[in-house]
Amino acid sequence: MAHIESLRVYPLKGFDAVDVESIEITDAGTVEGDREYALVDPDGAGDGDAERVLNGKQISNVHEVTVGFDCGRAVIELSTDAGERSRFDLATERGAASEWFGEFVGRSVELRRRDPPSFVDRPALGPSVISTATLEAVASWFDDVTLEGARRRFRANVEVGGVPAFWEDRFLGDGPGFEAGGVRFEGAKPCGRCEIPSRDPDTGDRIDGFRGRFVERREATFPEWADPDAFEHLYAVMILTNVPAASRGQTLRVGDDVSLDGRGG
Repeated sequence: MAHIESLRVYPLKGFDAVDVESIEITDAGTVEGDREYALVDPDGAGDGDAERVLNGKQISNVHEVTVGFDCGRAVIELSTDAGERSRFDLATERGAASEWFGEFVGRSVELRRRDPPSFVDRPALGPSVISTATLEAVASWFDDVTLEGARRRFRANVEVGGVPAFWEDRFLGDGPGFEAGGVRFEGAKPCGRCEIPSRDPDTGDRIDGFRGRFVERREATFPEWADPDAFEHLYAVMILTNVPAASRGQTLRVGDDVSLDGRGG
C-alpha cells in the first residue's frame, strides 16, 4: 500500500535534514520550516535577488559540520569533525551564529531568516517528492552509495513507500495528482540536479563520471508510465509539486495512505 514513508525539512539551506513525523503546508504552498534559514553573502547580490545565498556550491567544507535543529524552539546545534560544538538560540543569538559560520567557512557570512516560501530554490513550487524505491534504484547505480546516502544526496521533503521506482514521474506532464492526509499534490516539474549529488555527504569526495552514469541508467530505466516530453534532460530525479490552495494549511503525517486521484497508489 502506498504510504508516506518519511518526511524531512532542511531548516538551514544546504545543511542537514531533520526527520519529522509531520509537516504543515504553509499558505505559500511550501513546507513549514523548510529552508527557513540560509547563509548569505552580506556584501554580494545574487542573480535577480537582493542577496546571494550560499550553499555547498560555494562552501566546500559543508560536509565537515553537522547541524542539529530544534524546529519548535529555533535552536541550532553545531558540531565539526574537529570536535568543536556550539549551540545558538536563533531568536536572540543569530549574530553569534553568523560569526561562528563565518569563522568556519573562512569568509564573511550572515545567517538570515525568511518567512515562507523562505529560501527554497523555486518559491512558486511546493514540496519535493521521491519514492523509497527510486532512492534504492539510484543508489544501486554507484558503488558505495547506500539508501541513506542517496537520501542525503537528493534531499527530498516527502518520501513515499510501497510503490515502484520512479513512481513519482507519472505525475509530470499530463499525469494525475495524488493525495495523502488530506493534502493534494500535483506534479509541477522534474528536479534537475547540480553537482551536489555527486559528492559524498560525509567527505565531500566526488564520484568520477557521476552525471554520465546517472543519465545512462536513467535512460535505461525510464518508466513506461512517464511522459518523456515533461523532461528537458534526464539528469533529473525527484519531482517538485504544486499544492492547491484548498490543501494549504493541512498537515501531512508519516504513515498517511497515498491515493492516486482517488484510485490508490
